[in-house]
Amino acid sequence: MFIIVSTIQLYPAETYDKGLAIITCATRRPAPGALMPQVKSLNYLNNIMAKVEAIQANALEAVMLNEQGYVAECTGDNLFIIKNGTLLTPLICDGALDGITRSVIIEIAHKLGVPFKECSLTRYDIFIADECFLTGTAAEVIPVVALDRRIIGSGKPGPFTDRFLAEFKNLVMNTGTPFA
Repeated sequence: MFIIVSTIQLYPAETYDKGLAIITCATRRPAPGALMPQVKSLNYLNNIMAKVEAIQANALEAVMLNEQGYVAECTGDNLFIIKNGTLLTPLICDGALDGITRSVIIEIAHKLGVPFKECSLTRYDIFIADECFLTGTAAEVIPVVALDRRIIGSGKPGPFTDRFLAEFKNLVMNTGTPFA
């Protein structure tokens, strides 16, 4: 049996204004040779275990690393950072899901003229980022203001994140879905 709800809200409304404080979990993202990150399957055991870690740490989300220690994704969202005006996100081969919302954000970067790069990222890259945000079908675009109790940027959602969120909302409002 499958049940599909008409509306999904992953995070409380106030976190879109104030930003999320997330953690790094010990549970690793499965190796791409074991479970291809391009395949969005129902095999979310590692993601569920990581989400439980986040909940136990009083966090709403957690960063998952791959077997080499690079950032892969979060338990249910893709991760982006802004550093020196450039949008960065983990490589698919590092374990990031090649999600639709992720692709929409990359298209928005091109539209806004924001330089974009896929690359291997470490926790340190997130710590020293100017801004950070997550994307996903349910989350859409949500700012991240701290990782492992370390403040990211100013500790508040930044101007690039605000622009991406506004463009994403505009796209959804004008087309009814970002996937058209």
